[in-house]
Amino acid sequence: MDFQIWDLPGQIDYLSGNFDVESIFTGVGGIIWVIDAQDLYMEAIGRLTDNVLQLTEFYPDIKYSVFIHKTDSLTEDYREDTIRDIMQRVSDELYDAGLENPPVNFYPTSIYDHTIFEAFSKVIQGLVPQLPTYEALLSTVAASCRFQKVYIFDVMSKVYIASDTTPSDLATYELCSDFINAIMDLSDMYGYDRKQDREPTERAKDISAQTAESMVCCVRGYTLYLREINAFLAFIGVSKESKFQQEKAMVDYNIQKFQDTILE
Repeated sequence: MDFQIWDLPGQIDYLSGNFDVESIFTGVGGIIWVIDAQDLYMEAIGRLTDNVLQLTEFYPDIKYSVFIHKTDSLTEDYREDTIRDIMQRVSDELYDAGLENPPVNFYPTSIYDHTIFEAFSKVIQGLVPQLPTYEALLSTVAASCRFQKVYIFDVMSKVYIASDTTPSDLATYELCSDFINAIMDLSDMYGYDRKQDREPTERAKDISAQTAESMVCCVRGYTLYLREINAFLAFIGVSKESKFQQEKAMVDYNIQKFQDTILE
């Protein structure tokens, strides 16, 4: 799937007669509304609910995500109260306007940790029609290989487009994201484009046909396993099994079958 992200100022009324609403919102799968948790957010909530109510009438398939941003600098008690207040006010206004069970999700975010990537991951997952199939496959892989958690990552953005059905853990996600960063840095320093070889040897051809993989042990008690799916996606599994290295051959076989299934 190809995704495009448009960054639009929230204070502009795009539903007025000054804009071509159809050209802007036709084909839109999701809208992210960013609310500054440190600012006076009542006006932002009013604009959000007005847009949801108007767009739902003509574009009912659009899904809405509210990023409650800059929550990191608030005290723990005040942070929880602010998040709860924003969620309650948005839900109450939409309910009072007659919109029951609105397609709105809320995510506390910050640029100083991985919550922004976690939130974007959830937004992207909501737009992937094959998500239930991917989750079922990943759950099967996790059980057969005894992984605690498995992901399919977009390696460039560090957004994961699917995971198994166990609850997400931000600390585990951070490990996987940092692992990808390390692999990308090493690739930039030591990798090269084999397609530029004018007369590649048979050995070079064999290496080029292989998918990249990496494994690192004893990272906060975890073993991290990465396997390239294609040029953009990678499988990452997180394991606490002490005998993971001895069972790696079985893991490689299962992940290869998973990769073949995904690429089909």
